[in-house]
Amino acid sequence: MAEPKQGQTDAYSLILEAIDVGIYRPGDRLVESELAERFGVSRTPIREALQRLETQSLLVRDGRSLIVASLDHNQLAELYVVRAELEGLAARLAAQHATEEEVRVLRDMVAEDGARLNDPAALSRSNRRFHKQLHLASHNRYLVQQLDLVHRSMALLASTSLAVEGRGETALAEHEAIVEAVARRDGDAACAALKAHISKAFETRLKFDAGEIGGI
Repeated sequence: MAEPKQGQTDAYSLILEAIDVGIYRPGDRLVESELAERFGVSRTPIREALQRLETQSLLVRDGRSLIVASLDHNQLAELYVVRAELEGLAARLAAQHATEEEVRVLRDMVAEDGARLNDPAALSRSNRRFHKQLHLASHNRYLVQQLDLVHRSMALLASTSLAVEGRGETALAEHEAIVEAVARRDGDAACAALKAHISKAFETRLKFDAGEIGGI
């Protein structure tokens, strides 16, 4: 299978990042000419990138238009199941293979996030960086690749559970428990802490979507 060309890869990354940070949200229509102008890229790599995103089910057809996909309840539940299992494995492997430097970086990330508790958007971005760093600390390239796919699908969520009042503080404590288990080289505890973290995030999102709890 041929590797994507550089322009296509760049266009793909630009569009994916725009979806990830909420510039384009589920249901938004993506137009080649508008994307080319926004990103300063010719229409051919934009077209190729859109086709790639459609193949990955991040975009769907609405007549002749492509729109950002959304996740229904069943898809959301399936995604969180897979995420919990894969991230739990990443935490277990990180406890075995993370370097002391990687552990210190994770600890620093948790400490720095304390200043972002009143900024859900910033906290959400740093949350993604934390999880990515934990994935890398597993030192398993195939697992990291699969988790990248899962987190691309997470970009289809219209909001972050970290916007729910009090969730930021709780998530931060959960991150700290994960890091400390990794630092102790306790794979079982790291895996359990990570799965509990994902479970709580899913529960919070379900309650938010059901209107049982509000944001900040």
